[in-house]
Amino acid sequence: MGRFYPALSACFAQMLAAINGRKIAVVGHARPDGDCIGSQVALARVLRTLGFEAVCLNPDPVPRRLQFLIRGLTFLRTEDILSSADDYTAIFVDCADGARGGDGLAAAFPKPVAMVDHHISNVGFAEYNLLDNTSAATCEMLAGMYLDNGLTIDPQTAQALYTGILTDTGQFRFASTSRRCFLLAAELLAAGARPSEAGYELYERETPGKLMLLQRYLASLRFECGGRLCIGILPAGIFTETGSTGEDTEGLVDYARSMDGVDVGVLIEERADGTVKASLRAKAAVYRMDLIAGQFNGGGHACAAGLNLKQDTANFYARLVAAITRQMAVVDKQNQARA
Repeated sequence: MGRFYPALSACFAQMLAAINGRKIAVVGHARPDGDCIGSQVALARVLRTLGFEAVCLNPDPVPRRLQFLIRGLTFLRTEDILSSADDYTAIFVDCADGARGGDGLAAAFPKPVAMVDHHISNVGFAEYNLLDNTSAATCEMLAGMYLDNGLTIDPQTAQALYTGILTDTGQFRFASTSRRCFLLAAELLAAGARPSEAGYELYERETPGKLMLLQRYLASLRFECGGRLCIGILPAGIFTETGSTGEDTEGLVDYARSMDGVDVGVLIEERADGTVKASLRAKAAVYRMDLIAGQFNGGGHACAAGLNLKQDTANFYARLVAAITRQMAVVDKQNQARA
């Protein structure tokens, strides 16, 4: 069936038949990004076109720069759904595991009917596991499965899908960008996606607080592993100090990774409750950021991963540097063996 995802598209059609007549909750992850919101919007809109009642659920609000995607849809927070969760069947999107939806939603929907995801650390946690870690984005998968199944993609759905592909490919420049990404993007443009609107909303609406946050992050950068690892730290309270928010950290870690000679960039956020959040980015998949994050109960992609951990920054920093140093040694040894 179809040319983009033959096996997954057939499974998607089976899943649609299995949930016929149910009310659907499309669940995304905490601190949602473009691929998360894009895939939620695209799935909910198609489900509604097919006659389903569908709502979108996130533990955190839709970021300011992604509000342009959600017109006409209901986005609920965790506390809005808990009392009526039994009325809904859940489909998780862009979540490497059920916990990415937050403790409340994970408990409310312990066995979702389906999940659609592309993270390499995902081992499957639903009845229908629509999983492909060769895809750059969950929106890429949905776009391909919709086209394979002959489903209607209206302009707003096309815009949501295009936005998810655009953000998760780093504007079509990350190593995960494939020929299929460009073919699907072309199909989405034909269906009404608007690249100029997506570009403006995503990349030309920075706030003064975001720029102040960037300034502080750049000033904190330090180098490890002979300059191959670059780490920056945002201290607790900095969002209030700079007039920024958590969503303003989006993209900061790429400045650390982008420097010549750096193989891995890291952003560490300190929290007032004694936890740390870290975003890990590598220039090459061989560094396996998903495995590094997995050592701290996190996960993600080979080149991009994240984690949350209750530990003081000094101890976490030392453990993280040690883990990345070991992985770099493994990669160096493999490269020497091939030379």
